[in-house]
Amino acid sequence: MTATTQSPARTDAGFGIPRTLRLGASRVAYETRIYFRQTDTLFFTFLFPVIMLTIFSVAFQGMGNVGTNPDGSGGISQAAAYLPGMIAAGILLSGVQNLGVDIANERSDGTLKRLGGTPLPVLSYFFGKMGQVFVTSVLQIGLLLLVASVVFGVALPTDGGSWMTFAWVYVLGIATSAVLGIAISRLPRSGKSATAVIIPPILILQFISGVYLQFSLLPDWLQNVAGIFPLKWMGQGMRAVFLPESFATVEPGGAWDLGSVAVALLIWLVAGLVVCRLTFRWIRKDS
Repeated sequence: MTATTQSPARTDAGFGIPRTLRLGASRVAYETRIYFRQTDTLFFTFLFPVIMLTIFSVAFQGMGNVGTNPDGSGGISQAAAYLPGMIAAGILLSGVQNLGVDIANERSDGTLKRLGGTPLPVLSYFFGKMGQVFVTSVLQIGLLLLVASVVFGVALPTDGGSWMTFAWVYVLGIATSAVLGIAISRLPRSGKSATAVIIPPILILQFISGVYLQFSLLPDWLQNVAGIFPLKWMGQGMRAVFLPESFATVEPGGAWDLGSVAVALLIWLVAGLVVCRLTFRWIRKDS
C-alpha cells in the first residue's frame, strides 16, 4: 500500500523537468517569432550594431588605419577597430535592453498576470526569454561578421584559440546580459516609461566602455567607472579575439587580462541571478 501511494509522486516528479524544458522550448519559438515582428525592437536591438558599424566605418575611413606605425604602415581599418565593440554592444542590447523593456511592458499590460494564472512554470518563461536572446544574438553577430568581412574587408581570426575565447566570452556575456535584463525590468514603473528608464543608461555605457570611443583615450577616472560594469569587460574580451596582439599594450595593465574578464562577468552573472530570485514576480506587489 505504501509503495502504491508513493508511486504517483515519483512519477509526477519525473515528468516535472521534461515538462518544464518542453514548455521552455515552445516559449523560445514563440518569443523569437514575436521579436522579429516588432519593427522598433528589430531596429534598436537587432540591426542597431550593424547600422552603427556601417556609419562609423564609412565616416572615419578617411582618417586612415588605426594603430599605424610612425612611417604610416600597418594598423587596421576603422571597421576592424569598431567590430569588437559593436559585438559587445549587440550582446548587451540583446539581453539587458531587449529583456528589460520587454518584460516591463509585459508586466504593465497584464501579460505576466495572465501567465501567472496558467500552469506555465516560471522557469519555462525564463527559458523562453533567454533562449530568444541567444537565438537572436547569434543571428545578429553572424550578420555583423558578414557585413564586416564582405562589405568592409575585415580579416576574421583563423586560429581555433581565438574562436574558443570568443565562445566563452560570448556565452558568459549573453548569459549575464539576459539575467541583468530580467533584473532591470523591475525598475520602470510602467511599460510607457520602460524605454526612458532603460535605454539612456545603456547608451551612456556604450560611450564609456570602448564601443564608440577608443577605451584607452578615455580619462583614467572614466575608465575606472566603466570597469564597474560588464560592457567594458565584454568589449575587452572581444578585442582580445578580433584585434592584433599588439593592441593589448593600450589596454589597462598593458594586457588583455582575460582572467579578469571572466571573473567580472561571473560576478555580474551571480549578482543578476540573486536580484532576479529576490525581486521577480508575475505581477507587482503594488499593482
